[in-house]
Amino acid sequence: MSVADLFKPLTLRHGPAMKNRFMLAPLTNQQSEPDGRASADDLEWIRQLSEGGYALVQTCATTVEAGGIAFARQLGIHGEAHLPGLAQMAARLRAGGTLSAVQLHHAGHRANPLLGGIPAPASGHTLPGVRALTTEAVQRIRDSFIASAQRAEQAGFDGIAVHGAFGWILSEFMSPLLNDRQDQYGGSLDNRARLTIEVIEGIRKACGPDFQIGWRLSIERYGLRLEELRDITAEILDRELIDYLDLALWDSAQTVQDGAWKGRTLLSLFTELPRKGVRLGAAGKIMSAERAGQLLDEGCDFVLVGRASILQRDFPKQVQSNPRYESPRMPVSAQYLRERGLNEHFIDHMRGWQSFVVHGSP
Repeated sequence: MSVADLFKPLTLRHGPAMKNRFMLAPLTNQQSEPDGRASADDLEWIRQLSEGGYALVQTCATTVEAGGIAFARQLGIHGEAHLPGLAQMAARLRAGGTLSAVQLHHAGHRANPLLGGIPAPASGHTLPGVRALTTEAVQRIRDSFIASAQRAEQAGFDGIAVHGAFGWILSEFMSPLLNDRQDQYGGSLDNRARLTIEVIEGIRKACGPDFQIGWRLSIERYGLRLEELRDITAEILDRELIDYLDLALWDSAQTVQDGAWKGRTLLSLFTELPRKGVRLGAAGKIMSAERAGQLLDEGCDFVLVGRASILQRDFPKQVQSNPRYESPRMPVSAQYLRERGLNEHFIDHMRGWQSFVVHGSP
């Protein structure tokens, strides 16, 4: 395929089609109000993205419960007070011709008590002195995901993306290292995947027929097993439970380091699965037009752009005008980011990313 193929429309199982193959990866930015309401900075960030040429924009990780918070100034969707700001975000994306999704998030055992978070581990052995969630508490959190999806629909978003990556609660429950439960949410792979599937199925039943559901999956760390995640992904694709799968890879080109699949790319193990009507995309160091086009050749239906979109808000438009476009080299100065519209909260967050902001840059 050529870079031009990135600008072909892509239908989804529910709701409107993507106008091209570019999706904004969900990006933590720590710029919302302290109570999780959308701030003026959130609205300005969304305005910039709405003009950037993306087919679909996901919000940052957005809390489905107050106790599930992981980051300071994290966007929230766990209460009615969050709806007005979220509605403004959805309206701005719609005005720019961009599909929208709220990424639903609960930090699980990684919830931050300093921010009012209540650590919610699957296992009683994960955090010293913290008991595992009761079955009733697991089901309460499940229902909070579903209620938050309904709020997203009420606010005018085209859909949601369920955050099942990076050791947050749904990923945590998938892990045999972090989940040693004896109830229906622990033990076998089917049981450990039950929370994720109940969340997705519940959202599909609770929301309208055009509402879109994405699922973000990571494969590395936190005791996750590649073979198991591939098996459960195959089931979810076969049952067409979602509209799109977002593979969150640190590097979209990375390879398996040991075992039967040694030497193969992680991506290839998922792109080869039958996916019926579900679309599949990947994130991970997509910093050029060439790499984005290569991912379509490697079996992706779309690409998720993260860091490159922070450096250049209109990455898709840059690619469209220059098929050889490459993102600016990192690290960049804080002033470079200010000049391109990032606020100080977002810049401070990016200082924590390795080799993104020049060390000591004022």
